[in-house]
Amino acid sequence: MAERLKAILPSVLSVLLALAVCWALIAFTMTSGTATDAYLQMLWGGIGNWPSFLDGAAATVLTRPLGESAMKAALLTLTGLSVAVAFKVGLFNIGAQGQMILGALAAAVVGAQLSLPSALHVPAALLGAALAGAAWAGLAALLKLYRGVHEVISTIMLNWVAVSLVDNWLVIGPLRGVAEAGQSITGTAEIQATAVLPRLLGDLSRLNLGFPLALLLALAVWAWLARTRPGFETRAVGLGAEAARAAGVPVARRTGVAMALAGALAGLAGAVLVLGTEGRYPGTLGAPYGFDGIAIALIGNNHPLGATVAALFFGVLRAGGTRMQLLGVHKSFPELIQGLALLFVAGRMVWLAVLRRRQASPGSGPAPAAVTPSTEAPRV
Repeated sequence: MAERLKAILPSVLSVLLALAVCWALIAFTMTSGTATDAYLQMLWGGIGNWPSFLDGAAATVLTRPLGESAMKAALLTLTGLSVAVAFKVGLFNIGAQGQMILGALAAAVVGAQLSLPSALHVPAALLGAALAGAAWAGLAALLKLYRGVHEVISTIMLNWVAVSLVDNWLVIGPLRGVAEAGQSITGTAEIQATAVLPRLLGDLSRLNLGFPLALLLALAVWAWLARTRPGFETRAVGLGAEAARAAGVPVARRTGVAMALAGALAGLAGAVLVLGTEGRYPGTLGAPYGFDGIAIALIGNNHPLGATVAALFFGVLRAGGTRMQLLGVHKSFPELIQGLALLFVAGRMVWLAVLRRRQASPGSGPAPAAVTPSTEAPRV
């Protein structure tokens, strides 16, 4: 338990410090009262305006903000899982944005072009998105395994290839949607009603099946990594590829599977966005949720459940950020909080050094026994 707490504390302290710094920035440029009120508005915009609800307001003051928070959290969870899974095998997946774009396009095409009953149409669109994302990530895995190309370089390049291929050609060219009057519309054709993710609260909220799906996938990824042999071998490869290979672990296979799974998760994030809220692939997929996944994974300590908790927290902040504009505070402050938290998490060794010094300070307990140098030769 102590080791788990030590692993979690740097992330928690980093988020708290980021919140304090951003509050101080608002207070310095405006007033401390405005800063506090802005934070309250951001909170009510993310979890619902409970004071108004308790005063007799309609239930929508809760359901609508919670729905927006849940949908943003679902996207952040899936992209965060994408980055975290690749980290487990020792790869830095910078390409979740490109994989999300390909997944969103595949979901839009399947949702618009196939005619299936809803019980089959939604799974087919999700499967198409997962396969598209996995294939796009698989390109980076192949370049890594057979040509030695660093995954950071290849995934960054594949991001821009995806943008140019989809946004700058397919969506405005062969896959451009056409309105009933024969005029062009922005993005691809509207998906059919049978492909729309069901809303869990009807017209009370935009909360849809994508949120429980993201939570279920987070649990599945955790169970795979922690409770199965392939998951153990995946983590072993990340800790030391040569040692894992010497122990008989198929390093290339585990690396390829992990990268494909990472791409599939990012592709599903694109599907949730298209099938749940957009209804088509828009003219451009401007939301950088793929890049946000890097921050979510690192703040979550590259743990599937940790990334999920981070996604839920920042989903609330992102959903409530627009309400800060009521007080003249820019709506991008949640992104600033997220960026600062990531910056502070990057100084993880500093946090650990502070915690060690605190544990070793007088009055904190008995000092560790001195280690006597051993004269025994090291075993190779």
